[in-house]
Amino acid sequence: MDFTPESGTITMFSTTWCGYCNRLKKQLDAQGIGYTEINIEEVDGTAELVEQINGGNRTVPTVLFPDGTSATNPSAAEVRTRLAA
Repeated sequence: MDFTPESGTITMFSTTWCGYCNRLKKQLDAQGIGYTEINIEEVDGTAELVEQINGGNRTVPTVLFPDGTSATNPSAAEVRTRLAA
């Protein structure tokens, strides 16, 4: 399954209990940055994808950008900068 987001948005892998995920979502909402959230505890194969991206660690939030790159626990400012590039 391809989780690469459309231009100008991100895909964010998260969990419901992750404080860093909740903080990033609030910041993205406040700045009007679009995202698709995928709960790795509910979508088959996504926890393994997050582990693959993060060298074996199941770290969230993990963000995918339209260019295929990723970031682990980025700031909203980093997300905005990378989307503008």
